[in-house]
Amino acid sequence: MAVAWLLFSGLVAVLGPYHTPAAISLLLAIGVFQIVASRVASSRSTGGQVASFAITLGLCFLLIYYTGGIGSSYYWMLLVPVITAAPSFSLLGTLAATAVACGGYLSFLAFINWEKQYIPPEEVSELIFRVLTVALLGYLANQLAEASRSEARKAQAAADQLAQANLQLMEAEAAVRRTERLAAIGQLSAGLAHELRNPLGTIKASAEMLTRSVASEGAIAKEMAGYISTEVDRANKLVTRFLDFARPLAVQAQRGDITQTIDRAVEQLEHHKPAGVSIYRNYSPDVAPFFFDPDLMERVFYNLLVNAAQASPPQSSITIKTRQQDDTVEIAIIDRGAGIDPKHLESIFNPFFTTKSQGVGLGLAIVSRIVDEHGGRITVESETGAGSIFRVLLPVAGQTSAAVSGGER
Repeated sequence: MAVAWLLFSGLVAVLGPYHTPAAISLLLAIGVFQIVASRVASSRSTGGQVASFAITLGLCFLLIYYTGGIGSSYYWMLLVPVITAAPSFSLLGTLAATAVACGGYLSFLAFINWEKQYIPPEEVSELIFRVLTVALLGYLANQLAEASRSEARKAQAAADQLAQANLQLMEAEAAVRRTERLAAIGQLSAGLAHELRNPLGTIKASAEMLTRSVASEGAIAKEMAGYISTEVDRANKLVTRFLDFARPLAVQAQRGDITQTIDRAVEQLEHHKPAGVSIYRNYSPDVAPFFFDPDLMERVFYNLLVNAAQASPPQSSITIKTRQQDDTVEIAIIDRGAGIDPKHLESIFNPFFTTKSQGVGLGLAIVSRIVDEHGGRITVESETGAGSIFRVLLPVAGQTSAAVSGGER
C-alpha cells in the first residue's frame, strides 16, 4: 500500500499538467499522509477517520487552489478523501463527506471575478458532471465496502460457528473416552469386588472366632484379631464403593425442583464442612421443575460440595449458582481453594485418580456417571491459587426415554 501511494503521487507529479513546486509538494504530501494514516491506530476510530478525511480534503483543496481553482485539472483528486473515507463511514456519513468535498470544490466559484469572467453554458455542464462524478464514485465505494463488510461478517459468523462446533466435538470425544474408560474399569471393579468379598468374609469370621477362643491372657492375640477385623471392615467398605461404581445405575426420574435437592445436599454438608467455610446459594427463579433422579443428583451435589469444602481454606466461601439457558439447566459450584493442577484436569473424572492421601478416586467418577446417565455433562474450570468451578449441565427437554419411564414406574 505504501509503495502504491508513493508511486501514484510520483506519477501524478511527473505526468500531471502542473509542475510547480507547490503542486508537486502537495501531491507528495497527500501520498505520504495516506501512508501515515493507514498505519496510525487512532485513525481507525470514528474521530480518527473524520480527522483523516478533513486533513486529506484540506490538502486536496490546496492542490486545486494552487493549480487553477474551479478550472483545475486536479478536481478529481477530491475522490481521494471521499473514496478512502467511504469504507469507514456509513452511507449517511459517506453522503455527508461527499457533500463536503463537492461543496469545497464549488466554493472556488467565490474566487471568480464575475465582473471580468463568466462560465460558458458548456462549462457549467462540465462542472455539474464533475460534481456528480465525485458523488457517484463515493456512493459506489461505500456500497462496495459495505458488501465487503457484510461478507466479512458472514465469514466471521461461520468461523465462530465452526469453532463452537469444534469445541463441542472435542467435548463429545472427551466424554466418549471417559465413558469407555468408566465402562471398562466398572466391569473390572465388579469382578474384583465380588472375588474379594468372599475371602474378606472368611477372614472376618476367622478373626471373630479367634477373639472368642483366645484365652484372657492372650491380650496381644486379641489385639491383633481386633486389628484384622477393623481392617476387614475398611476393606469391605472399599469393596462396597467399587460395587457402587460398577453397578448399573437405575435412574428413577421424576419431576422435581433441583434447588430442593441441592438444599438437602447442603444440609448434609453442614455437619461435616470445615469450620469457617460459608455456603452461599444464588438460585435463579427461571429454573422450572424438570425430570431427574433426586436421590442420585443429591449424591452428585453432596460429593461436589464435599470436595469444594475440603479444598477451601478457613474463613472462605462456597457459592452455588443455578441458571437456565435454552433447554439446559446449569448448576455451578464455586470454591476459592487452591485450584487443580492443569495437568490433572483431564484425569479428575477417571476412576481411581486422586490427589488425596486418603482418597480412593471414585467420587468424581461416580458423579460423572450419574450426570451422564441423566443425559447431561459435567465440566470444570480451575485456576491454581484461585479456586475451581464445577458445572453440572442437565437437559430439561428431550430427556432419555429410560429416565422418563423410570419416573413413571
